[in-house]
Amino acid sequence: MLPRTELLIDLALEEDAGLGDLTSRAIFPAGHRSRAYVEAGHDLVLCGIEVAARVFARVDSSLVTKATARDGDRVRRGRRVLSVSGPTASILTAERTALNFIQRLSGIATLSRRFADAAAGTGVRVVDTRKTTPGFRALEKYAVRCGGCHNHRSSLGEHVLIKDNHIAAAGSLARAVARAREAAPHLARIEVEAKTPSEVREALRSGAEVILLDNMTPKQVAAAVAVIGGRALVEVSGGVRLETLPDYALPGVSVISIGALTHSAPAADLSLTLVRRR
Repeated sequence: MLPRTELLIDLALEEDAGLGDLTSRAIFPAGHRSRAYVEAGHDLVLCGIEVAARVFARVDSSLVTKATARDGDRVRRGRRVLSVSGPTASILTAERTALNFIQRLSGIATLSRRFADAAAGTGVRVVDTRKTTPGFRALEKYAVRCGGCHNHRSSLGEHVLIKDNHIAAAGSLARAVARAREAAPHLARIEVEAKTPSEVREALRSGAEVILLDNMTPKQVAAAVAVIGGRALVEVSGGVRLETLPDYALPGVSVISIGALTHSAPAADLSLTLVRRR
């Protein structure tokens, strides 16, 4: 399990079933048993199958689950990915929380796969950002990897990224870089966000190892790459959509960061169908 997953499951269950499942407990006696399965409502990339199984186990340890697909699998519509059997009330109590996890994570993985496929053969690495659901970052970044894309930094403590507000508060780009270099670990790269050609040139003069070209057009990116001339690794970010990604995956660009992988991924369509065990 990824960090904080158990905590997130407990929080979700407390939110949804902290007072119990009034409907299911009223209708089904303790001895009433059923089996159920989770199936895909459309073609998708699966993610969160182990989390969903863990939700059922947290609700009732007597529930028996069996995964019939793995995270990262391309799943066709109608395929069953998980089965569960045991007390009917327990299955229904866990249903929505289990589906919330697997639908959210599979949605991210599915969108990530589309971006990864669009970038295939270009040599450009598509990465996520820190625009994640609070508390869910480890899970959502795992889903990005399941979809074939990559992770940018997972926290502010992983590497130096000097952005516009850092520059404004420091007084200049060069001053922000100098101060960061003094304090950063000796192996840390210094990345600087640049929005204009002049900022690109200033970032080069300051010795930045990575330059993030923010909200530029493909033509502006090409011009900036020519100026950089291989003296720094180039990241492109801001406004890159699936249909425009090939326009930005230019020679000289190493990384394209896409916040939409996590903040705008639609939930995948997965549902649970219950069949009473006779």
